[in-house]
Amino acid sequence: MQKTPAAVESLDHMQIVHAVLLEPVGCLAEFPAREFDEIAARLFHEASVHSSGSEAFWGMLNLLETSGKSLEPSQQKLAEELEVQAVDQVEIYEDVVPALSELKGMNIQMFLASSLSAAAVSRFLERFPVREFFSAIWDRGSAGGVKAVPLAKAMQTASLQPQHVIALADTMEGLAVARDLGANSILMINDYEQGRRLALYAPSGGIVSLKELPDAIRLVAESAKATRS
Repeated sequence: MQKTPAAVESLDHMQIVHAVLLEPVGCLAEFPAREFDEIAARLFHEASVHSSGSEAFWGMLNLLETSGKSLEPSQQKLAEELEVQAVDQVEIYEDVVPALSELKGMNIQMFLASSLSAAAVSRFLERFPVREFFSAIWDRGSAGGVKAVPLAKAMQTASLQPQHVIALADTMEGLAVARDLGANSILMINDYEQGRRLALYAPSGGIVSLKELPDAIRLVAESAKATRS
C-alpha cells in the first residue's frame, strides 16, 4: 500500500515521544466483526453488520458507554465469551514484534490500553508473545470504562504528559478519543480508501505499518533538536 500525501500530516509540531498506547483491535491485529456485532444484537438489540472488525468494535463500545445500564453477570459473561472467540480467530500483524522490540530498545514506554474485556486481553496475551513489551496493561474492567478511560488511566497511572504520548487508532472514534485526551493520534492505515477518509480528521500523523513507528518517533526527536538549536 502506498501512502498518499493526504494521509499523513507533518510530524514537526509534535513533542518528543515518551510512550505509546496500543489497542489490540485494529492496531496489533485485524479482528473479525461478527462477534462484536453479535454482542450489540444480543445485549443491546442493535442489528448491525459491519465489514470492519474495528468499526464493529467501536460500535459495540458506543453502546456500552451510552446504554446507561450495568451489564448483568450473565451478560458480561456472554460479551467476554464472544470477545475471546474473536481473539481466537486473529493473528497479529507480522511487523508487531519487530516494531515493539525496536521501540523497547529506544526506551519508549508501551502500554496496552484496551476497551476489550479482561478475558479477551488475557487470551490475546496468551496467544502472542508481546506481554514483555508493555509497562502496564489495562482493559475495560481494570480501567473502569471504555474508549477514553483505559488510555486516560494508563497516562494518569504512569504520570505521562499527553503531549509526549502517541495513541494509535484506526477509526474516526479512536482518533477523536486521542485528540480529546490531548495525546498525539497516529492513524493506522489498514485500508487505503478508509485511510484517505480518516486523514480528513487531522491525525498527528499516519503509518501503514507498525514498523514505521520507530522512524516516526526518531523524526520527531530530530525535529525537536533542530528547533532548540
